[in-house]
Amino acid sequence: MGERTTAVPRSALAAHAFARGLPEDQVDRLAEVARYVQVPAGHRLFEEGRSADRFWLIQAGRVTLDLHIPGRGPVIVETLGRGTVLGWSWLFPPYAWRFGALAAEPVRAIALDARAVRVMCAEDPALGYELTRRFAAVMLDRLQNTRMRLLDLYGAPWGRDG
Repeated sequence: MGERTTAVPRSALAAHAFARGLPEDQVDRLAEVARYVQVPAGHRLFEEGRSADRFWLIQAGRVTLDLHIPGRGPVIVETLGRGTVLGWSWLFPPYAWRFGALAAEPVRAIALDARAVRVMCAEDPALGYELTRRFAAVMLDRLQNTRMRLLDLYGAPWGRDG
């Protein structure tokens, strides 16, 4: 069983942390290409290397991001939950997923059509700038989280007695 979709209420899009504060006209345009989705636990949202054709604003549930390691299979690199954004590979050529994603529990989210959003960004540079700025902040946060996990994994020699 895969995703079930319905039209997204504009208010739900505007209320998500990622979209909060966007001008009304930009929210209206994005709502035109947004779908409200419910994803059951265990459903794979995307596979590493496949076409990145949308992104999600998670409203409830958890999604794990994974990376395929030869000989080991998928390894979880991050878990995302309510109020977060899933997927930024749609924003950069070649528009292919760099990780995989699996619903760790039932997920309710707003899915946006990436191709349509890229066209909107090209037509409206202010929207393009604002989304790029917001995604850059998400990427910076994820990079910092990765840094902290690596420090936990490998230890910080400057923090140890000895």
